This record gives sequence, C-alpha cells and structure tokens, in this order.
Amino acid sequence: MSIITGQQYIKRINKMKNEIWIEGKRIDGDVSEQRAFKGVLKSKASLYDMQHHEPTKSYLTRYSEVHGETINFAFEKPTSIDDLKKRREATQLWARKSCGTIGRSPDYINTAIMTLASSLPFFEEKYTENITAIYENAVKNDLSFTHTFINPQVNRSPYSQINLLDSNQDKIIAAKIVDETSDGIVIQGARLLATQGGVTDELLVLPSGGDAINNDYAYAFSIPSNTPGLKFICREPFSKHPTNTFDHPLSAQFDEIDSVVVFDHVLVPWERVFLYKDLHAVGSIYTKTSLNLMLLFQATSRQVVKTEFILGLAESIAETISITEYQHVQEKISEIIVTLEIMKALLQKSEMSAIKNEFGMMVPNPLSLMTASNYYQKIYPRLIEILHLLGASGFITLPTESDFNSSISSDLELYLQAKNADAKDRVQLFRLAWDLTMSSFGTRQTQYERFFFGDPVRLSSSLYQAYNKKPYVDDIQAFLNNQ
Repeated sequence: MSIITGQQYIKRINKMKNEIWIEGKRIDGDVSEQRAFKGVLKSKASLYDMQHHEPTKSYLTRYSEVHGETINFAFEKPTSIDDLKKRREATQLWARKSCGTIGRSPDYINTAIMTLASSLPFFEEKYTENITAIYENAVKNDLSFTHTFINPQVNRSPYSQINLLDSNQDKIIAAKIVDETSDGIVIQGARLLATQGGVTDELLVLPSGGDAINNDYAYAFSIPSNTPGLKFICREPFSKHPTNTFDHPLSAQFDEIDSVVVFDHVLVPWERVFLYKDLHAVGSIYTKTSLNLMLLFQATSRQVVKTEFILGLAESIAETISITEYQHVQEKISEIIVTLEIMKALLQKSEMSAIKNEFGMMVPNPLSLMTASNYYQKIYPRLIEILHLLGASGFITLPTESDFNSSISSDLELYLQAKNADAKDRVQLFRLAWDLTMSSFGTRQTQYERFFFGDPVRLSSSLYQAYNKKPYVDDIQAFLNNQ
C-alpha cells in the first residue's frame, strides 16, 4: 500500500472502532463525524493527500529501493546533511498547513519509529526483529501513531515513589506490568498524555525514565489503538463548531485533543515488545538512539513555521489598524523578528553541523537544538503577550459571522471598521489572533509550547550539564594569570 490518501486514513480510523471517551460518553459511530474530531481528522487527511499531488509530492515522499515503492519522508533514515535538509523542508511544508499549531503531525512519531528501527544494536537481540517488524508495517501501511511516556501526576515530591499508587497503596495508577504469559505481557494502569489518542492507527508506549523505579515499569512497545482493554479518555474539545472557520479559524480545524490512556489488563503480544524489564535501557533509550534529537529537529522545524505565522499575524494587525509608525509597536514586532531569526539560525546550525551517530544516522547538532528548545519554551508566552498588546481591546469586542449576516450588520460595518480594512475583514483577522492567543485552543497552545519537551528547569539543567564550559573558564584563569 505504502503512501495513503486522506480518505484511506479516515476510513481506516473509522473502521477501527477505538474506545474513545469524551464528555462522559463513549463514541459510537464514525469518529470522523464527531464534533470533537471532525476538524482535525479532515486537516490530517489533507496532509496525506499532499503526498499524491505535485509539487508537494516530491517533498513529502521518497522512493525506497529497499521497499520497492514510494514511502513517507519521515520513514527514511537520514544519512547525509542533504537528507536532513529535505526532512526539514517536508516537515515545514506540512506544518504550514496548520500554521504550526498541529504538534503531532504524522511525521513526528513516524520519525520516532524510524529512529528506533535505525538503532537496532541498542536493543537486546531478541527484540530487534520486533522493532524492525513494527517499522516495516508502519512504512508499508503509512501508519499514524500517537505516543505516551508520562505517568499520572499523583505525587510529584522529589523523594516520593508512591506516585505510582493511590493513597491506599492497593490500586495501580501508573501503567505497569502485572503479568507475563506465553502470549505477551499484561499492562494495567494509566499513562499521560496521548495527543490525538484514539484517532491514530497505533499507540507507541515509551518508558517513563524518571519513574521506572523497578522492572515492572520498564517496557516499550507499540500496539494497535483498538487493542482490547485500551481506552482513551479525552479532555474537553475546543472545537465547538468544526465547520465555522470564521469564528474559530484554528480550533475548528486543528484541535488535536489530548487524552489519558487507560490499560485495563491489556495483553501486549511479545512480537510488539522491544524493551522489557531493562532499567539501563530505560535510562538511555532517548539519548543513545538519538530519539530526543530527531524529535527536537522536527519540533524546532515546526516552531520556526509557527513563529513565521505569529510575525505575519502581528504585522497584519498593526497594518490593519494603522499602528506601524509607533516606535513601541516596531519594538514589539522586532522581538518576534529576533525570535524568528534566532530559531532559524539554531535550526540551520543543527543541520549544517550534524554528524553521524554510532548507528550511521545523520543526527543534528544537539547543543543547537537543546538551546532552541530552552529558548522557545520561555519566549513563546512573550510572543503571545505581544499579540495581546497589539490587539488590546480589539480581541475582546469580536462579533461572530452570524452577526454580520443579521439586521445589525450595518452597525458592525460602521463601528468596527479599521483604517485599512472593512469591519468583517478586520474582525476575521482579529478572531484569528484571538483563537491563537485567548481561546481555549490558544491557551492550550501556550501551555503546550511552554512544556513541549518537558519541564523547562530540567531542560535548562540538561543544557548546563551538556555544554562544555571549560574553555571559557580556562580563558578567565589565563587572564588572571597574566595580571
């Protein structure tokens, strides 16, 4: 089959009948027709369709000599800097379809599957065939994945290990191995935070390294989303009107839905397991395989696109209401420009100074990507604040499209016009900015970017520890010695 169309993707997800719970009800019928999922599934389908049409097809697909057919770009192992460049261009092409707001486009976890399959010597020999088979199945069928690697937040104190149990210490909370049979392992408990949970073909389960206090929590596998006993409990949807892109231009189309994954004695077949009761592997799977770096490369590529979108939005607002001549406005928009150029420079450096890892995969420069991740987590809320300051009360007084189609439309046209746009165009632009910054969808976007790759303090600590500061300390000592 190889590359699929959008219709094939939607038909396949509908057919799976995954157990999805949302707003207190289990979804019955086609998930693609449900209000909460209709918009994002349509948007994802459009990404798959781009694989079949020029000029986008040449960016998004590769002909694989090994497979003898055309495959999605994310499944190709990069072995040169040019491969990384093409991968970045493809990621950004897909990201522009959602203005960078879909964080889990198919290439994100596809990249993880490719990276794991490219690092076979890392795994115990008896599991290498499993990860290879998972990869080959994903390539052949152009599968989509969600993933989970976070335990529930029960007790976050630094010295506690009871965060894996409830207060009575007799009920399993964090998903753990509870049995082992000839057919596979049995998992009971819950995991966070599966974005797009229930609307992908498979669920990739990776170790929660910091909480793997014993072997029962040390595992990794991939299973179909409709595996018996697997349940996706979704948050409240932000897409209230999936067909109304005037009032909700982003949330109507790109609300990914995040979910809690519940494993109710889920049997994971042995052929689906690729890490089992190996605490050493749990602690190094993200770094030794370069999994973190390849995912960071995808994420940074997307964040550049998102920053381009924010810059375009800020300038459009300023031009529409004619405030571009104010120096404080120029200063604020310049902050966005600086952010964009810093992110582009870090991404380019990571690409141009890439080297092959021990498994022969071309891997971006880690320090550049770690710097970009640290920087963006902290700067993104400021970018949103700048949009707030530029739009001011204009983000508050926003009528809907139906208001413009009513008897009060003449009032709106008179009182809500802007110097460089009529009232309806102005409101449409401001509703776009509002949806990115102030709606439920928008505030989730801010929280998402703030914690995208984990706790900002922990990531800053990781950068501190990884960065070679000795040459600069030596410079100071040399200066003092010469006084």
